[in-house]
Amino acid sequence: MPEWSDGLFAEGRYKVIHGGRGSGKSWAVARALLILAAAKPIRVLCTREVQESIKDSVHRLLSDQIQALGLGSAFEVTQAEIRGRNGSLFVFSGLASQTVESIKSFEGIDIAWCEEAQSVSKRSWDVLLPTIRKPNSQVWMTLNPLLETDETYARFVADPPKSAWVRRVNWRDNPWFPEVLEFERLETKRRDPDAYGNLWEGEPLRAAEGAIYRHEIDAMYATSRIKPLPHDPILKVHTVWDLGWNDAMSIGMFQRSSSALMCINYIENTHHTVDWYVRQLEANKEYRWGTDFIPHDGRSRDHNSGKSTEDILQQMGRRPHVLPPLSVEEGIKSARMIFPRLYIDSGNGTRLIECLKRYRRTLSKTGVPMAPLHDEFSHGADMLRYAALSANQMHNWDEMPIYETEPESFID
Repeated sequence: MPEWSDGLFAEGRYKVIHGGRGSGKSWAVARALLILAAAKPIRVLCTREVQESIKDSVHRLLSDQIQALGLGSAFEVTQAEIRGRNGSLFVFSGLASQTVESIKSFEGIDIAWCEEAQSVSKRSWDVLLPTIRKPNSQVWMTLNPLLETDETYARFVADPPKSAWVRRVNWRDNPWFPEVLEFERLETKRRDPDAYGNLWEGEPLRAAEGAIYRHEIDAMYATSRIKPLPHDPILKVHTVWDLGWNDAMSIGMFQRSSSALMCINYIENTHHTVDWYVRQLEANKEYRWGTDFIPHDGRSRDHNSGKSTEDILQQMGRRPHVLPPLSVEEGIKSARMIFPRLYIDSGNGTRLIECLKRYRRTLSKTGVPMAPLHDEFSHGADMLRYAALSANQMHNWDEMPIYETEPESFID
């Protein structure tokens, strides 16, 4: 056992081991659990966010370690479980498929081990943790961090509970680090230095690997353009909409000062009518409203009411402007152009920042990047494309005509 593993045998509700490749995290945890299970009867739940079959679990790892430790006579390994001759039991299950009712079968668990815990969602933690309720029960987790804002990292590493034992371990903490992995580590450092810190040193990323705006987000953090942005009462607040019903409706609230474009607020929701969103906007009583920029489908009329989003906004006393159609790829290029002058409020814009961090492309079977992925994070990114198209039309005059392109003579 590596020296750092002493904490696994101590008391405490949470054991959190995080770091990069080659650290021996999972190997050490598997051995510690088998040692504990051989010493006295315990029930262990081995879980991860998604487990479609037993092959996706740590079943094989535990089986191998039983043989390596010479504990073959102490355990019976079946296809679905591992049973100790003394009554210990290892069971395996995914979290994503569990419901509040189905997970109640785990109430007698002594230790829950969450492998690849960086992928465990908030919903899964909220379902699992109240279920592991046996006196002195523990929750162990091993993870290679992805984003610093991922639920597991934020909840158990960045701001851990008082009862948590948190240990960062990397390749240098593994006394049995193999030569073949040392070759791979150095190759990664030479070939892909941007990825090295995350893969081998366990440093969380600011934007998801393969994110379309990864470098732009890094630059925003480096230049302190994600920060608290107080509302300026002198400047008008313009809105930019990405329309949706089943999909999310995303609305960014922007102020412009000279060339700086500041997103001071952002809302996103589903299954609400346009008038509901207008009420959410106008709850900000101190805002001086400018223009509502909506995409070209904002002129499409609803089959039931016969009204378009543009119609409804006009009837509610807003000032909508329908943007011309633009392809997604051209919109992405336009968004890249505004990033150097873009600021986002670190509080009100949290959800938008997450969307931009995770906006990525689908991959072909051969790993070739294709069209942007349409998922829960794409709506905020779509809104930013429309913001790029309308940025130069965001003025602070009380009466200002809308132009498709801004004349060079206009100055704020």
